[in-house]
Amino acid sequence: MTQRRAGILGLGICLPEKVLTNFDLEKIVDTTDEWIRTRTGIKERRIAEKGTKTSDLAAKASLEAIESAKLKPSDIDLIIVATISGDMIFPATACVVQNKIGARCPAFDLSAACSGFPYALTVADGLIRSGAHQHILVIGAEVISSFINWKDRSTCVLFGDGAGAAVVGAVADGHGIMATYWGSDGAQANLLYIPAGGSAIPSSVSSVDSGLHYLQMDGSEIFKSAVRTMTDAIFEVMKRANLKLEEIDCLIPHQANLRILNAVSERTGIPSDKMFINLDRYGNMSAASTVVALYGAVKEGKIKKNSNVVIVAFGGGLTWAACAIRW
Repeated sequence: MTQRRAGILGLGICLPEKVLTNFDLEKIVDTTDEWIRTRTGIKERRIAEKGTKTSDLAAKASLEAIESAKLKPSDIDLIIVATISGDMIFPATACVVQNKIGARCPAFDLSAACSGFPYALTVADGLIRSGAHQHILVIGAEVISSFINWKDRSTCVLFGDGAGAAVVGAVADGHGIMATYWGSDGAQANLLYIPAGGSAIPSSVSSVDSGLHYLQMDGSEIFKSAVRTMTDAIFEVMKRANLKLEEIDCLIPHQANLRILNAVSERTGIPSDKMFINLDRYGNMSAASTVVALYGAVKEGKIKKNSNVVIVAFGGGLTWAACAIRW
C-alpha cells in the first residue's frame, strides 16, 4: 500500500496596511534609499500599527487559508505557529490563534526564526503521512518590528511584519510534499539572536537600558552561512525528491537579502527568473517570509498544477530547512 502524501490545500496571508519606505527610514536613522537598495534589494516593508499582536495577523491569514481549502475552522485538528515574536512568552501564540478562529484542537508554537515555516511544514508532513492528523494549520507570523532597534541601521532597514498560513492535508496522484530536509548548528547561535527576555538574561531595568531585548546580528557571518546552508539544503532536498535542476519550476527562498539570493542562484545554477522574489516590497518577515512568497507565486501564476516547487530558508539558531513540493 502506497503511503499517503501531505500537500498544501489552501493558503492565506495578512499584511499590515502601513508601508515604511526607505525614504521614511532616512528620516529616523542615518541611511539612504540608495544604501539600502544596493545592499539589500529592499525598497519598503510593512509595519504593524502599535498594539497589533502576532496572533491578530496569524488569525486573519488562517481564516483565508481555511476558506481557500474549502474547510471550516472545526475541521482543523492541529495548529502550528512558527514565530519568534509571539504575543507573550507563554501561553503559545498558537493557542491564542486557536481561540480567535474558533478551532478546537492541539496547538503549539515552533521557534526556528526565519526557517520557521519550512520547519513547521516538515513537522506537518510527518504527522499527515502517519495518519495522526487530517488537516494541520501551519502558520508563519511575525510582528518583529517590536524587537528592532530603530537606531541601528544595520538591522532596522531589513525587517517587516506579516503572516501567512497554509492548510496541510493528504493529497493524491503524486502531488504534495516529495521530500524535506532540515538542520541546525547551535555553535553559531550568537550570530543572530535576542539576548534578553529568557532565563539566560531575565527581563530587568538593566537589560532594557542595555538594549538587550533588541535583535542582534553579525551581518557578514550570517551572509556567508546563509549562502552556504541554503545552497546545500537545495541540493539535498533535490536529491531526496529525485529532482533534477532543470525540473525545478519555482524556487521560494527566504527573503533576507537580494545579494544572498543572487549568490544562491549562482551557486545552484537555478536561474533568477525561476526564483520568486518579493523582498523589495516586504523585506525580511522572518518566519512569515517563505509562506507569504509562496502565496504570491501562486497568485501570480508562477506556480501552477504539477509545478515542482522548492522552499528553502535559513535563520537564527542557526537553522535551515527545505521542502520539495509537486503542486
